[in-house]
Amino acid sequence: MIFDKVSALEKLCPDAKWAVSDDVIEWRDEEKEQPTDKQIKDKIVELQTEYDAKKYQRDRATSYPSIQEQLDMQYHDAVNGTTTWKDAIAKVKTDNPKPSE
Repeated sequence: MIFDKVSALEKLCPDAKWAVSDDVIEWRDEEKEQPTDKQIKDKIVELQTEYDAKKYQRDRATSYPSIQEQLDMQYHDAVNGTTTWKDAIAKVKTDNPKPSE
């Protein structure tokens, strides 16, 4: 799993004082209540699920042509009346579909 206790604690208690060493939480905040192990584990699962759901976005981002290439495609499309840019973008979206909700 990509997400761990540190990520979960940062989301659950962004302003709290704590430290993690060897996977053990040292709670240093007297004003805020320490999250339970279950709350931390649930947050880790939630963060991982959100991350996994956006895989298509990460895949698309690395598949799109560079901005320079896209601008060149758009210029040539305007001059030549072609659809090279639209076709390239559509292919990336087709190859990396957004999951249905």
